[in-house]
Amino acid sequence: MGTPEPPDPHGGNLQAAARRLGCRPQQLLDASASLVPFGPPPRLRRLLIRSLGSDLRDYPDRDYAALCEAIAAWHGLDPAMVLPGNGAAELFTWAARDATADGLSLLPSPGFADYRRALACWGGAWRSLPLPLDGSGAGPGPWPLAEAAAQAVEAVGSGAAVLWLTNPHNPTGQLWSRASLAPLLERFALVVVDEAFLPLVPGGEEQSLVPLLADHPRLVVIRSLTKLFSIAGLRLGYALGDPGRLARWAGWRDPWPVNGLAAAAGRFLLADQAGLRRWQGRVQRWVAVEGAWLAARLAALPGLEPLPSAANYLLVRSRPPAASLQPLRLALERRHRILVRDCRSFEGLGEDWLRIAVQDRAGNRRLLAALAQIRRER
Repeated sequence: MGTPEPPDPHGGNLQAAARRLGCRPQQLLDASASLVPFGPPPRLRRLLIRSLGSDLRDYPDRDYAALCEAIAAWHGLDPAMVLPGNGAAELFTWAARDATADGLSLLPSPGFADYRRALACWGGAWRSLPLPLDGSGAGPGPWPLAEAAAQAVEAVGSGAAVLWLTNPHNPTGQLWSRASLAPLLERFALVVVDEAFLPLVPGGEEQSLVPLLADHPRLVVIRSLTKLFSIAGLRLGYALGDPGRLARWAGWRDPWPVNGLAAAAGRFLLADQAGLRRWQGRVQRWVAVEGAWLAARLAALPGLEPLPSAANYLLVRSRPPAASLQPLRLALERRHRILVRDCRSFEGLGEDWLRIAVQDRAGNRRLLAALAQIRRER
């Protein structure tokens, strides 16, 4: 099939994939982006239609006061500890500016490439902390890099090291326990925790570091509403942290980074706490049932080994190890119109890894049928 094209640093690039494959985006099954397949909620769609008046016409509130209040109320925080953003990606950029000023960033790898992108904006220095990929369990479990991080901090000094964490980890889906992460907050000049997928994980909120924010001004937690509500097109995330730090970030960026429709959606979704709990419960039940169902069936296919995952995605490696999965990925795209995540953009992973987002039952069956057919034809 020739040399694989360079990996996309993100999943979900449907328009480009459709152009490449000569089809409509609606014909694609996108298992490259880890979104809830039955969202957005119908009540949100109705709200957006109603918002096409003033929220579309008027400039957004520069301070996003109502949105900050809704987010703060959900988490039990002061609104001054909230900064909405144009998706989590925008907020990583400002976290990286602080991180660059504070010193060397330590990045567990494999890890999300956007942290490196954000650090590169400011010339930030970083070092990898390699994670063991032993399939030891989905968690919640102890963070396995405590000793490696301690050695790195000792080498550069605790006042000159920054730690970036993802919980659950992307791309492995491993969930780290709060108890194992909490001691790290005393060792670093800044700890940036990406909890974008945590609200989707059954029992995940029990491991969140949000309750520790009040006592740890060097901690920043970044969340996204994209995954939970399947609203990637609206671009809405938020940072939680020290008010002085977040006020500084707000002063750095362009005016109105969150558009009026996204702000209206966030206010609506987070202010209705009972509705949010119901939706979150539905999502977590789907993750528990469909994630386990898909993992078991992928493991039964020859040549594939899914790692245990607490999240709505599965990191899959080849069996035997080091055999390229790129021909399989390309066959899924070209012959079956199914997209899975090319893992070469994750530092430390190569052609023998794929990440597959959990779908609804119909989507999972379509994926499994395509994989079985490709395997039979070889």
